[in-house]
Amino acid sequence: MSLTVPAGAVVTVLGGNGAGKSTLLRAVSRTLRFHGGAVVSGTVAAAGRPLDGLPPDRVVAAGVCQVPEGRQVFARMSVEDNLRAGGLARRGDRAAKSAALRRVHELFPVLAERSRQPAGLLSGGEQQMLAVGRALMAAPELLLLDEPSLGLAPLMAARIAEAVREINAQGTAVLLVEQNAALALRLASYAYVLEVGEVTLSGPAEELAASDEVRRRYLGVVDAEGSAPDAAARATHPVLSRWDAQAPAPARRLGRKETR
Repeated sequence: MSLTVPAGAVVTVLGGNGAGKSTLLRAVSRTLRFHGGAVVSGTVAAAGRPLDGLPPDRVVAAGVCQVPEGRQVFARMSVEDNLRAGGLARRGDRAAKSAALRRVHELFPVLAERSRQPAGLLSGGEQQMLAVGRALMAAPELLLLDEPSLGLAPLMAARIAEAVREINAQGTAVLLVEQNAALALRLASYAYVLEVGEVTLSGPAEELAASDEVRRRYLGVVDAEGSAPDAAARATHPVLSRWDAQAPAPARRLGRKETR
């Protein structure tokens, strides 16, 4: 697979279960080996700096930080200690770390209110806020988000989505993996679709949201009048190869990463 995240952009990756979305993020953050996998070829670079061969903590120091699926907060530690743990890899003086903590508290006021509470006693949505805040303590230039709305009530999912917008507006680029395709396409400017570890379709998020196949497969939209796209529609919005005999044009090639 090959993809890029421009500075200051939100890019989303769509795909069914087992398509390789989480594996992709783990390959970028260099945590894939903790899950029994390995990067066997290709390269990953952040701001022109290769990340290949770096341990995960140095990837964080290089400005790339992942929020894992399922939040994975330190349940017995306090909210405050969870946040401080996120800043351990950050370079800078005490004032810079204090400023980062203030930023997190402004974004998620509930974390300031419950700073001394064990993280395991927070609600699912509050734990997701804590997981995102912990990552922000490292002042990442690129934030990797793996299913941030998973298991959350609609109102809390909307709150997390608004937080992603605010984080991006402050200059942090985001690579977003999200099962809620409608939400992801609203947040992103560019999108990729994965099938079994390969990029089969990519383009501006608005164009993919208008694609008949993406609408049916990911957005649950059934349009009887548009169910048989003509040649012009196919040229504008390619059909994914698994769902149609006519393969789409190759995805834009911007680098290469293979994993197993």
